[in-house]
Amino acid sequence: MIVVTAPTGQIGHQVLDHLLARNAPVRVISRDPSRLPAETRERIEVVEGSHGDSDVVTEAFDGADAVFWLVPADPRALSVEAAYVGFSGPACKALEHHRVARVVGVSALGRTTAPAGAAGNVTASLAMDDLIASTGVHYRALTMPSFMDNIARQAALIKNEGRFTSPISGDRKLPSCATQDVATVAAGLLIDTSWTGVAEVPLLGPQDLSFDDMARIMSEVLRRPIRFQQVPGPAYQDRMMRAGMSEAMAEGMLAMALAKDAGLDNGVARTPETGTPTSFRAWCEEVLKPAVLGTQG
Repeated sequence: MIVVTAPTGQIGHQVLDHLLARNAPVRVISRDPSRLPAETRERIEVVEGSHGDSDVVTEAFDGADAVFWLVPADPRALSVEAAYVGFSGPACKALEHHRVARVVGVSALGRTTAPAGAAGNVTASLAMDDLIASTGVHYRALTMPSFMDNIARQAALIKNEGRFTSPISGDRKLPSCATQDVATVAAGLLIDTSWTGVAEVPLLGPQDLSFDDMARIMSEVLRRPIRFQQVPGPAYQDRMMRAGMSEAMAEGMLAMALAKDAGLDNGVARTPETGTPTSFRAWCEEVLKPAVLGTQG
């Protein structure tokens, strides 16, 4: 039995699809099971509720062999530690109680780098990994750079103004990964019962690109000029708070961006094992182009 958390989210729904394609027995934890397709609900077990709730995870992990663990975004959390470590605490107790064998979690790059200690959400993600590993489960932390898919959140800005933004420097070359590749790796590990111990699994995409590089590729795919604009850190944080994010989480997001600009995501060597197949150009064709063309405004 494989338990999938966040099964309707950007990564979780793709993990779920992969597992069902392989006829794996699956149980999901969902706040709103109605968001799951009807044909999917017929093939899985569903535990309704939040995977940050002790009673919910205690029920869901009963008889489980493996768990896909992904902390949902909580923009109004009081601290990044509460959002990641605090949220994961009940699950870690349930993992120990039910002696679950394996966990595959979505985390972040940077553990061995100098900026890791003051990287906001990333620092909290790494502390979450340590908490999960302390339960004694076999654990694989998928250590991620920024997702290509996050750029699609700016589809309206790209369409209406021909630009996208970040506090990170336009010429800083960084790895980036498509969520479809994350889901493929996660599903493979969840089905594989041969691995043991605790380790990180970096997923770096096929090449490092700067935002200026991305703007050039986006311009070619969309057949219109697209430029990258670096925004000042205070303006970035203020924009997130005006959108409803707590001050602590906005500070965490900015600290993460500044740490990436200082080399947080560049500490892992690129090898055939750390690369993933989806190129940024292919992602733009498959995901960004439809998102931009379908955006109103």
